[in-house]
Amino acid sequence: MAELPRILVVDDSRVVRISLIQHLKGQYEVREEGDGEAAWQTLVLDHSIRAVISDLQMPKLNGYELLERVRTSKLRRLQQLPFILVSGEETEEERAKAKAMGVSDFVTKGAGCTEVLTRLNNLLVLTDAQEHLDAGREQMVQDPVSGLFTRKYLELQAAQAMSHANRHGVEVSVMVLGFDGFAGMGERLGVQVADEVGNRFARMLAGKMRQEDSLGHFGAGQFAVVSPGTAPAFCATFAERVREAVEVARLSVQGQTVALTVSIGLASVPTDLVTSAGALLDLAGERMHAAMQAGGNRTESGGVTPASRPISIHHALELLAANRLSPVIPHLPSLAERLLPLMSLMNRELGLALPVAEIERVLSERKSQKN
Repeated sequence: MAELPRILVVDDSRVVRISLIQHLKGQYEVREEGDGEAAWQTLVLDHSIRAVISDLQMPKLNGYELLERVRTSKLRRLQQLPFILVSGEETEEERAKAKAMGVSDFVTKGAGCTEVLTRLNNLLVLTDAQEHLDAGREQMVQDPVSGLFTRKYLELQAAQAMSHANRHGVEVSVMVLGFDGFAGMGERLGVQVADEVGNRFARMLAGKMRQEDSLGHFGAGQFAVVSPGTAPAFCATFAERVREAVEVARLSVQGQTVALTVSIGLASVPTDLVTSAGALLDLAGERMHAAMQAGGNRTESGGVTPASRPISIHHALELLAANRLSPVIPHLPSLAERLLPLMSLMNRELGLALPVAEIERVLSERKSQKN
């Protein structure tokens, strides 16, 4: 049998509590307390309580004071808890005060227990309907597993950003990222493990974003970032930082190290002539797929200033540690130039015999030939 909803009855009169419990039993499970302070402690500790029926005049903490604590609590479940105040002498002033404090309903003791039961039933029906509505809205906004925004909600965010950009003459950029070979990862490791890898990546990405950016799902193993007020060149720079971070990451999954790369597509307004948020996201997604088809582990920016930039020594060392030599090789001349002062210092201080002069000569010749 399903458990009955639990109700807290608070009244300093034992006779009143017994009378209410007699009317509620069979439909509700009832907890009872004789004063407001004890009721407050019960509400904090007992998460199963669905509603409160409280007397107005009580020792230690009266009905108004208990209601105030409930409505100003930091606990969301208490802020929204159905709360019925029962008074022996209801006045318009009392009703107005209770309403201002957030009471759910206010009845007189003379109305009888049947009236209280009817009001309680109606309140819980409304509460259940609101909870279902909130759950549906939250599911539309956020993925229940990862907590990230859904693609539909990202479109709404992009639409708002585009509207603001149009009014104020600023830019909006969108970045869509996808794991290269994600389907194969699912076949090798299992769909659940592949999804967890994606969620771990998303948490890493969230830590690198601005507060005003929105991160959400785009597809299986794919994520999108909406960046209001961000110029395409800056978005491209950020995209490359993310791509490089994934490239050198050594992720341990089921006891084995998994090498990952991502392909990234960028789109922006007003640079790209699109008229809707959905079209902006789709364009970035198309460019991501083009990057994948071109070999993956790259950014397709639609002609924006190249996102690639001189590789840092630190990033080169990370790539070598990950046994990825090919991305480093094209940058060896510039890396060598930056390392020359260090090599000269090592020669002088450590008494080494590094061929610094020969390295300088070779680099100079390469630069001349290039020019």
